[in-house]
Amino acid sequence: MNIKLIFLKLILASLSITFLGSMNPSDEFKVSQFSYNEDTSSVTLTWTSVEGETYSIDYSTDLQDWTQSLEQNVTADPGSNTTRSYNLQTLNLPSLDKIFVRVRKTNNGGGSGGGGITPPLIDPNGPPNIVFLMTDDQTFYSMGIYGNPDVITPNMDQLGKDGVIFDRHYNTTAICMASRANVFTGLYEYKNGTNFTHGEVMKESIWAKSYPRLLRANGYRTGFAGKFGFSIENGGWGTGEFDVYAGASQQGSYVTADNPALAQYAATYPHSSLAYAAWARDFIQSSAAQTKPFCMSISFKAPHRPTTPDPRFNHIYAGKTFTKPGNYGRTFGAHRPAQSKAGRQYPRFIDWGYDVSYDQVMATYHQQIYGVDVALGMIRQAIADFGLSNNTVIIFTSDNGFLCGSHGFGSKVLPFEESARAPLMIYDPRSPIAGQQLRSASLTGNIDFAPTFLNLAGIPIPPEMDGKSLTPILADPTADTHSQLALMSTFTRGGDSTSLSIVSGSYKYTYWWQAPATEELYDLAADPLEGTNLAADPVYALKLQEMRQKYDNQVADWKQNRIMQGPPAAPNTVNVYETYGNNFTRQ
Repeated sequence: MNIKLIFLKLILASLSITFLGSMNPSDEFKVSQFSYNEDTSSVTLTWTSVEGETYSIDYSTDLQDWTQSLEQNVTADPGSNTTRSYNLQTLNLPSLDKIFVRVRKTNNGGGSGGGGITPPLIDPNGPPNIVFLMTDDQTFYSMGIYGNPDVITPNMDQLGKDGVIFDRHYNTTAICMASRANVFTGLYEYKNGTNFTHGEVMKESIWAKSYPRLLRANGYRTGFAGKFGFSIENGGWGTGEFDVYAGASQQGSYVTADNPALAQYAATYPHSSLAYAAWARDFIQSSAAQTKPFCMSISFKAPHRPTTPDPRFNHIYAGKTFTKPGNYGRTFGAHRPAQSKAGRQYPRFIDWGYDVSYDQVMATYHQQIYGVDVALGMIRQAIADFGLSNNTVIIFTSDNGFLCGSHGFGSKVLPFEESARAPLMIYDPRSPIAGQQLRSASLTGNIDFAPTFLNLAGIPIPPEMDGKSLTPILADPTADTHSQLALMSTFTRGGDSTSLSIVSGSYKYTYWWQAPATEELYDLAADPLEGTNLAADPVYALKLQEMRQKYDNQVADWKQNRIMQGPPAAPNTVNVYETYGNNFTRQ
C-alpha cells in the first residue's frame, strides 16, 4: 500500500463521524476502511452499519454540489459493517484529480429518512501538503480574530476564518527550546529531555521519531527555515535533516544577511520575517514541480526580543494607545505565590517598560507581529499562485505566549494563561466545515502537532507520543482531545522557580514545591484572568482533591517514564528529571 492509501485509511479510521444535519447521537458511525486502486480508479469503502438501514454513497468535486451519487438506497450488509466498491471511471468526469466521497444515511432502521452527511474526505489525490508556521513569544490575544480590536492582523484573521480557531491551546513547556522539542517529537519535556541548562542536545533516539524525520522517510519533501531551537546528538542544529534547510543556530537573527541561506533575499527583504516568506515562495514553487507532497516548517524569530521590528511598518502603530489587559499590573499579581516572583519574569515588568511605557512597548511588539502577518499573506499567495490551495493544510501558532504586563510580570516561562497559552489556527481546505469561522474549546497542546502531521500524512503515530492528532477537530470542532494537560517549568536560568501544573476541564492546578509549598487552583471558565486562587476555599475542597489526584497521576507518569538526562557537566551521572520528579511530589 503506497503512502496515498495509508493516508486515506488512517485518517478515516481515526474519525468518529457525526452527521452535520439535525441528527441524534445514535446516528454516528465510522468509515473504518478505505482503499483506492490507482490502476483501475476504483474505490472500496467499509462503514459501520445496522441491518435495516439504507445509505447513499454521494460524491462531489468541489465539496459544494453533492447531488450526484455512486449508488443510492444501499441496504446494509448483515452484521455490523457494509462494504461497497465503485469504479470512478464510470463517472465520465473530465478529471479524477480531485473527488470527494461521503456516506449518507437515508433512513433510520426502516423509519423516516434522515438528513446529514459525513465530514471526512476521501481524496484520491493523496496526502496533503503541510505548512507549519510558528512565531516566537506571541500571546494568544494578539490578533483581531482572538478579540483584540487594537491590532491589525488581516491575514491571521482570514486564516482563522477559513479554518478552525483553537481557544484552549497550551504550550506544555512555555519557553522556546523546550517548546520546539515538544513540537517536533510529540513528547512532554520529561520524555524528550530538551531544555536550557540540562538538555540542550536532543538524543538521536528521540529525534529518530520526530515528525521531520518520519515524514521525510515516508515520501514527503521537507523544508525548514528559521529558529531551530536546539541541537541534535551527532547532528547539529537540524542541518542535514531536511531536503531544503535555511535554519539558524541559537537564537538566529532579525538581519536577513546574517543567515547565509537567506542572503539572496537580503537586498529586497533586509528583515528576516519577510525574507522567510520569500524563501517559502521558492520552496513552494520547487515543490509544486515534484510529485511528492511537502511539509514546510518556518519558525519566525518575531516577536522575540531584542525588539527589532521591520522599519517599513513603522507607521502601523505610530502613536497608538493600547488597551491594557484586565489583569494588568502589580495589583493583580499580589495573590500570586512568592515562588513565581523569584526569577526573571517578575522584574521584567519594570525592566522592559510595561509599567511606564506600555503603549510604546506594545506598539513595537505588535509591529513585529504585523510583519509576520504580511509574511503569512505572502505565503498564502504563493500557495495559490502555484495551484496548491486545495490540498495544502496550514497551521499557525506560537512556541509560547507572552505575559505583556499581566499580573505585573513580563516574558513567559510561568504557567499563567498569558504565558502558557498561544494562538492556534488550522486550515484544511478539504474539510466541509472550512470557511464557517468555527472555534474549538477542546484542550490542545504543542505535543499534538507531531501526531497531527503524521496523521494527515497517513503515517502511523508512534505509540509513545503524548500528543493526540487534531484531525478529528478539523471535521468537528466539538471533538474531545485531552482530558488533562500538564504544564511544566524546569527553566532555572536567572533563579526561576520550577513548577508543575495540570489543566483539566475548566480548572488549572499548580503545585509550587519550594518551601513553603503553595497550591493554586483557578476556575478558568469563571475566572479567565486568574484573579482568585480557590485552593483554600472550602467550597472547592472536592475539586481541589480531584485536581490533586490528576496531578499525582502525572507525577507518577513522570517518575515512570522520565528520560535519562543530566546537565552538560555530568550528562550521565545526574538525572535532572529524576530530581524534578521528586521535587514535584506533593508533600
